[in-house]
Amino acid sequence: MNYFLTAEQELIQQIARRFARERVAPVAAELDEKGEFPRKLLDVLAKTDLCGVYLPEEYGGLGGGMFGFCLVVEEISRVCSGVAICYAASGLGAIPILLFGTGEQKRQYLPEVAAGKKLGAFALTEANAGSDSFAQETTAVRDGGHYILNGTKQWITNGREADIYTVVAVTNKAKGARGISAFIVEKGTPGFSFGKKENKMGIRASSTTELIFNNCRVPEGNLLAREGMGLIVALKTLDQSRPGVGAQAVGIAQGALDLALKFARQRVQFGQPIIQFQAIQHMLADMATQTEAARALVYSAARMIDAGAKEISKSSAMAKVFASDVAMRVTTDAVQIMGGAGYMKEYPAEKMMRDAKITQIYEGTNQIQRNVIASELIKERD
Repeated sequence: MNYFLTAEQELIQQIARRFARERVAPVAAELDEKGEFPRKLLDVLAKTDLCGVYLPEEYGGLGGGMFGFCLVVEEISRVCSGVAICYAASGLGAIPILLFGTGEQKRQYLPEVAAGKKLGAFALTEANAGSDSFAQETTAVRDGGHYILNGTKQWITNGREADIYTVVAVTNKAKGARGISAFIVEKGTPGFSFGKKENKMGIRASSTTELIFNNCRVPEGNLLAREGMGLIVALKTLDQSRPGVGAQAVGIAQGALDLALKFARQRVQFGQPIIQFQAIQHMLADMATQTEAARALVYSAARMIDAGAKEISKSSAMAKVFASDVAMRVTTDAVQIMGGAGYMKEYPAEKMMRDAKITQIYEGTNQIQRNVIASELIKERD
């Protein structure tokens, strides 16, 4: 379908697609099996200039915005969403700096992310602060010209592999939600270490790790925005990044549809390819329709963000919740069409099904996204 891409956007899509097919596809199964972080692939990706596709040119990026970011995430996810999320999570760590950083902070950190020399990560989740992001327990206490961080972050994508972390912590417990702040923390800062690496069902190429802060001293100049704005930083960041999760889900769904179509054309039963049976045709038709609808929602939300729309929470949540639900349905149907073969690791369909599940969970579960959508609907007036 024609999504009215500019020449530059078409080029971004083509480069990402070529990278995914030529570099990622041959090693995707191995990376998944070993749970191996794709450092070499990310180094190759850095040479394409796509690491900074969403960042402004003044910081070394391509100025492609969230739409360009979604194009890259979708194409890589079509082959391996585990590799894609390593790329996307770096953007998630950099977006708070782009949105709320001072000029000095942006100049210090964003060019290295854009060049692919350093990876970012976003540290919000804790053992008792998942969907309830207000329940932060990690603390940041001012001490002269520094803040001292103590606490543990859980399930952080890019874990020990990142170089620059946006970390949310409590600076004044008495103020509740207004007592939470956000900080830039660099790897190697004394008192900052890593806990266990999680053994995940899907997106196994990515590193999901605990972050441990034990009297970690962070310069006050690394505070993002100002004290008490941590949750605003986090929520505004997630509003911007959720179409990226939607793009990941669209890529997974498209990859599964591609695989199911190819299999259905080749698999012969009862004397003919199974794609000739109406039951299979209807499944494929629904899979294709749902994937295109999800893509349209994701692209629309990304374009709204790039256009500077003030109210993006609803559109962002819709894109994420719909696309991730579609990815789960389409991958499940792809496995069903492929039958026993779909259940075997010889084919990537089972991996796509495992990978799809997380898109319904992270960056806000789909139940939370429905709360967000409903809340925005209630606010609306004729």
